[in-house]
Amino acid sequence: MQMFEQILIFILSLVANIFSALSGGGAGLIQLPVLIFLGLPFGIAVATHKVATVALGIGATIRHLKENHLERQFALFIVGSGLPGVILGASFILQVPDRIAEIALGMLTLSLSIYSFFSPQLGQNYNPAHRNVRGYLLGGIALFIIGILNGSLTSGTGLFVTLWLVQWFGLDYKRAVAYTLILVGLFWNGAGAITLGILGEIHWLWIPALLLGSVIGGYLGAHLAIVKGNKLIKRSFEIVTLLIGIKLIIG
Repeated sequence: MQMFEQILIFILSLVANIFSALSGGGAGLIQLPVLIFLGLPFGIAVATHKVATVALGIGATIRHLKENHLERQFALFIVGSGLPGVILGASFILQVPDRIAEIALGMLTLSLSIYSFFSPQLGQNYNPAHRNVRGYLLGGIALFIIGILNGSLTSGTGLFVTLWLVQWFGLDYKRAVAYTLILVGLFWNGAGAITLGILGEIHWLWIPALLLGSVIGGYLGAHLAIVKGNKLIKRSFEIVTLLIGIKLIIG
């Protein structure tokens, strides 16, 4: 039975993280419900899932760094803006989940899918914007708020970072996904995993299968995103945000 669970967890983690690395977030759509279905309490499932998402960042980083698209100062800005919010959000996640907040987040996530679908040119070209003091200030505040969501609600918040980088800072989808997977996957989720590990409990028995699926899935998804380009990433983003929005609303 334990071997079957490990194989099942690996396969589902692999699939979830391929789609996540391709669309810029959303591994929790499949991975978190599976952990809960297999018997983990919500708080332990969240902490265990958060550890696995760090491996997604590692797999995606290995592939994306070969393309050399990241700007170091801009990357540090994203990490610094969101990290305090992640720690703040993770400090509260082990309390009773707020159903109203999940429904609101689901509706907002659905709106991301609809907005992207009806904006054909969104994220198709790289046109840097808002790279001034006011732009960085407002952009940083938004990233801080998304960081709080990332730490407290695990389903799809990386997608918010992806779309914000596209909409506010003018990145194309390929660059935005690279920033999200590397910086959110490694640093934001790493901080969340450490916080949840200190305050809660991690189910270490399933971590190896989750990590292996996350690393391989992250690399394969990032490879597909780089090879296929912005159009496929945009469509994947829209599908994943649609599914996550429905999932959060239904519960």
